[in-house]
Amino acid sequence: MNRRHFLLSSLGTTLALPGMSSLMAKGPVQAAKGAGMGARRFVAVGNLLGYQTKQLFPTTQGRSYEKTTLLEPLWDIRDKMTVIRGLDHGVKGGHFAVHSFLSGVLNSEAQNRPEGNVTIDQYLADEVGFETRFPALTVGSEGGIHGGCQIAWTKSGVRVPPVTNPAELFEKLFVTDSKERQARRAQENQVQASILDSVLEEANRLSKKVNKEDKDKLDEYLTSVRDVEKRLELRQRWTDQPKPKAPFDKPANRNAVEDLPLLYEMIALALQSDSTRIATLEIGGDFMPQHLGIKKDWHGLSHHGNDAEAIADLITLEKYQIDHFGKFVARLAKMNDGERTLLDSTTVLFGSGMGDGNSHKNSDLPILLAGGGYKHGEFREVPREGINKVPLCNLFVDIAQKMGVEIDSFGNSTGRFA
Repeated sequence: MNRRHFLLSSLGTTLALPGMSSLMAKGPVQAAKGAGMGARRFVAVGNLLGYQTKQLFPTTQGRSYEKTTLLEPLWDIRDKMTVIRGLDHGVKGGHFAVHSFLSGVLNSEAQNRPEGNVTIDQYLADEVGFETRFPALTVGSEGGIHGGCQIAWTKSGVRVPPVTNPAELFEKLFVTDSKERQARRAQENQVQASILDSVLEEANRLSKKVNKEDKDKLDEYLTSVRDVEKRLELRQRWTDQPKPKAPFDKPANRNAVEDLPLLYEMIALALQSDSTRIATLEIGGDFMPQHLGIKKDWHGLSHHGNDAEAIADLITLEKYQIDHFGKFVARLAKMNDGERTLLDSTTVLFGSGMGDGNSHKNSDLPILLAGGGYKHGEFREVPREGINKVPLCNLFVDIAQKMGVEIDSFGNSTGRFA
């Protein structure tokens, strides 16, 4: 069979028809619904090296849980969030398992899974993200010990590259392309639509000639083609549409520590303007403690060996991150979304794929849940071992269903989080 490669460069996609053994032997797009008040939204925030769980989790379950060191910055918004202990994915690997935070699946074990190691944000983006200009926003960094932001992964096992700084995110959200650039985009769209037509024509022709085994392979390929169709249709729809007016001038990039509040603010504005309904933010290895007056590096501090000074520095660093998460939640609570607040419409997940930074365990993850119409104000602890253990992916199933995506399982889930 004459195999063809179709490269859609500006979509970042290569479409290559798979080899068909049976031939060797012989020689639709989701409609736009527009910006709707009260639409469900999802934001996930993760960091690289976890939090001091001994200083985070209370000991008293229920609504009367005590204030801990790391919950202190959130005390005024505790009625808007739930602290959950005992959730994880049952994976191991330290640094090399942090990327499973939103998927429950190690990348190295995802090859033969139908959904690969897709993360919940990208899964939701595939289902409902095409109603907005950006199906999902991935914000993070490309620096640090772990090779850049790894919080978001597609069904095909590809890491989603992040928007890395406030200036870049500002341009993406608020700077409209020039007329010349819009015209070039329109021309590119026409060319790529023609390529897709050729791909589908050849694939449909081949479908009449292959055996069942290759038919399944071809159907899987056509699913990938339809995903590209969705992306192209989305880009065509928004090519000549102006972006929201910027509420402030383009910011200057400083550093990961000082930029964190601004990244949160722009994510909030992206949700409010319905530019996206799904976003992730990963605080990565370029979060430098020196900008908080701490002399040692974050990774070195994480291996604290129970040294009191190192733990005190980590508490300073982690409280800063938690404080700005709390301010983000409070900000959403003050933004109107029809007859309710933006926080009511937005489920916000906060945590890490690392449970214990000192031993680099990926169990007993720090998990905070805010907004989304959940009943909040509690500390909940779920079984961590045995047949009653509750996987974190059970919560992802629940979040997806609240987003209107009717799934019964995700990753290594065993049911829906109750």
